[in-house]
Amino acid sequence: MTAVLCSTENLPKSVARAGVRPARAGILHLGPGAFFRAHLADYTDELDAANWGIVTGGLRSADTAQAFDRQNGLYTLLTRDSSGTSARVIGSVLGGVAPAGLLAQMCDPAIRIVSLTITEKAYGLSPTTGGLDTGHPDIAADLADPARPRSAVGLIARALGLRRAAGIAPFTPLSCDNLPGNGHVLRRLVTEFAARQDAELAGWIAAQVPFPCTMVDRITPASTDTTRADATAATGHADALAVETEPFRQWVIEDHFAAGRPDWDRAGALFVADVAPYEKMKLRMLNGTHSLLAYRGFLAGHEFVRDAIADPAIRAAAQAHLALAATTLDPVPGVDPARYAQDLIARFDNRAIRHRTAQIASDGTAKLPQRVFDPAAELLARGADAESHAGILAAWMCYATGQKGTRVWPLNDPREAAIRAALAEVPRRAEPIADALFALPGLVPAALAGHAIWRSQVINRLALLL
Repeated sequence: MTAVLCSTENLPKSVARAGVRPARAGILHLGPGAFFRAHLADYTDELDAANWGIVTGGLRSADTAQAFDRQNGLYTLLTRDSSGTSARVIGSVLGGVAPAGLLAQMCDPAIRIVSLTITEKAYGLSPTTGGLDTGHPDIAADLADPARPRSAVGLIARALGLRRAAGIAPFTPLSCDNLPGNGHVLRRLVTEFAARQDAELAGWIAAQVPFPCTMVDRITPASTDTTRADATAATGHADALAVETEPFRQWVIEDHFAAGRPDWDRAGALFVADVAPYEKMKLRMLNGTHSLLAYRGFLAGHEFVRDAIADPAIRAAAQAHLALAATTLDPVPGVDPARYAQDLIARFDNRAIRHRTAQIASDGTAKLPQRVFDPAAELLARGADAESHAGILAAWMCYATGQKGTRVWPLNDPREAAIRAALAEVPRRAEPIADALFALPGLVPAALAGHAIWRSQVINRLALLL
């Protein structure tokens, strides 16, 4: 039986070993999924940061936390491209925390950063008001019983309140999710949540706690049996936490922290005063085009992004969309949008990465606003054409029907029940489908839903797809 990876001893010489392991944890990370393991933990592993180890846990399940404990926090990061696969054992994670232990860990004075990769849908953000969604099950439960929080927002507010009461300096909440102004969003939600319990606490959070915005980028598919088998082949150890990724990575961070931070810039991160230009570029070019590839690729029967981008018609649409998206950007220091677009096509082309279109297609109602609706509204407001964005929405609408011919699929969307209810009695024709989905409360902005030309472009594209 292959031993579980729990030590860097006896690794093959071809495997890069983890750096000097931190002596204690300074970061608690919420959301121990593949992206965290390929990004934040990887950057941190490259530093000799004795007091910046990471402990991590999920909001709902203890499974991954227990896996980290079984493996002494160690796991294999596989980096794949056309030249082959390299393996590195990451050692920046010191262990896992079960959901029941997260609050106590966040109150530990040693924890100075609480970072998050929990996906857009887990923030409890109202799609209609942009504020706290008090109807979200976890938010509602935490408002009713704030002493036993289960949402990220509830946990952060409660932990900050307990630290304040105990005279402990606040930690820095650090969102690493694909939300525009992710730090601003998290600040708004946490302070709104706190205000419903304690106005003084909300004021203290607003005055004393920084919420830096970040932009993160690294294509990281979900781990598979192949991922884990390749990690075992490389290291000689079974690894339930192995993750695979591309060589490219990027992390842009606003440099506002309450109690210090690791020198992530030594590992290639960029500290800036304002992350907004970088974030807009990534959301509209990489993420927007990813959605195009995901929906059109999935509907065309392409399992992976690499196959979708190899489809001539989809590739041409992706290239055109990148060029159009670039026209909606503010200047980005040190970045040529045309070169950035070329690099993105090359990254999508990476034949060694098995990034499923279905993975990217999930949670569409949480992703479309920043990837499609915001840039489309800007283009139309200045009299420009936004048909490419109409095409992405049409592809999502076709995907949202959940079937094509004999194929049937789950939507994996936070509003799946509402989508299915809206389409339940609708004929399978473009206009009634579009009308039903345009009418979903809080989804398509009025400026787009009421724009006759853009709406007709969506319906025409949807008719072709159907």
